[in-house]
Amino acid sequence: MKILVLCTGNSARSILGEALFNRLGKGAIEAFSAGSKPTGKVNPFALELLEREGFDISGYRSKSWDEFTGKDAPTIDVVVTVCGNAAGEQCPVWVGAPITVHWGFPDPAAATGSESDVHDAFRQVYEGLISNIEQFLAMEPASLSARELRKKMRKIHETDT
Repeated sequence: MKILVLCTGNSARSILGEALFNRLGKGAIEAFSAGSKPTGKVNPFALELLEREGFDISGYRSKSWDEFTGKDAPTIDVVVTVCGNAAGEQCPVWVGAPITVHWGFPDPAAATGSESDVHDAFRQVYEGLISNIEQFLAMEPASLSARELRKKMRKIHETDT
């Protein structure tokens, strides 16, 4: 199953989602991330958190959702938006006509306060994504119809937030 995690800037939440879907999916999931208006760089707090959690951070980059359109793009099964802006934008036509769900999380890159407060904001999003993804994997998504999958994925986030 191929999953595209979207956010406007593709610098924090969507990067965390990509990393976690790939790790927790253990080969059954191939995840990507992108942004409608990518910042061009991954947030250093996101990279620091991933590195602390044992991820190889060398391949993460902020990229446009345009990379996932057109004939050479991978066929995407599920698009997960993780910020309100991306959820409300007119998305491109994705190869494979994937189902789309919204799992909105606050933007940790907008967190203010001490460095500890910012780390906490990133940790909260990270843990929220873990919870959602673990529930997603537990429902054996490959065995569900697109309609059932969309409904259950929406329910996961409604229950957690």
